[in-house]
Amino acid sequence: MSGSPVPVRTPLPHVLEGRTVVLVGGSSGIGLAAGLLLRAVGARMVVVARDEARLAAAAAAIRAAAPGPGGPGDPGAAVLTRAADACDEEALRRALDPVDSIDHVLVTAGTLVMGPLAELDRGAGSVVVDSRLWAAYSAARVTESRLPAGGSLTFVSGDFVRRPLPGTALAAAGLGAVEALTRGLAVELAPRRIRVNTVRAGGTDTPLTRSFFGRGADPDSGAAAAAIAAAGAATPLGRLAGPQEVAAAALFLMANPYVTGSVLTVDGGQTLG
Repeated sequence: MSGSPVPVRTPLPHVLEGRTVVLVGGSSGIGLAAGLLLRAVGARMVVVARDEARLAAAAAAIRAAAPGPGGPGDPGAAVLTRAADACDEEALRRALDPVDSIDHVLVTAGTLVMGPLAELDRGAGSVVVDSRLWAAYSAARVTESRLPAGGSLTFVSGDFVRRPLPGTALAAAGLGAVEALTRGLAVELAPRRIRVNTVRAGGTDTPLTRSFFGRGADPDSGAAAAAIAAAGAATPLGRLAGPQEVAAAALFLMANPYVTGSVLTVDGGQTLG
């Protein structure tokens, strides 16, 4: 083990003020929501995604959000954007090379493929594994040597790990792999006092979820909104999570210096019973 213990500091989110957080997959959904929350506590951000137009829109939204007390005075300096495929380790490395310091990394990139066993072949499995497991693993490989003691890696999994539904076996396997990676890396990186955790999200109102429940409808359409409301009505709290409610858990994991190897569930009780 390292000669020095993990640094002691307040576990409240305002400790992230002035810290640099890399958001891999931060152009929409939970990643973008995390960016808005990080802006509120005065963090610096590097947003990584493939689509440059969506990156620009995400950066504009984050810069437009009001900074918290003591936040950066220059709104343009609060967020940088880097275009790269999260699954491409070398592209990700090149994208982050110019960044002078990295304190925390949040990986929300990834998609899920759902359908019955008879219809999903190995190609479909590769999509899930590449976009979930390899995106998380690549981000860890690219950034771990640059993280300070007390720095963190945070991934995102989902409720299908605990409560799969018919047609979600492949999705559950991909998400479960991310949780296994979390525990393994937490042990491996503990001597350097780098922490690794995962947020296990339940059904969350994101563009991807709206498209899924809306059967491909425009995420901003009334049909998609109605489908999301119907999906949430059957949950214990009567609705799906908002993306900031899930993203807030990621900020907790970044800020609390004594949490590692944990899977924090934010699902409104959706896996109860």
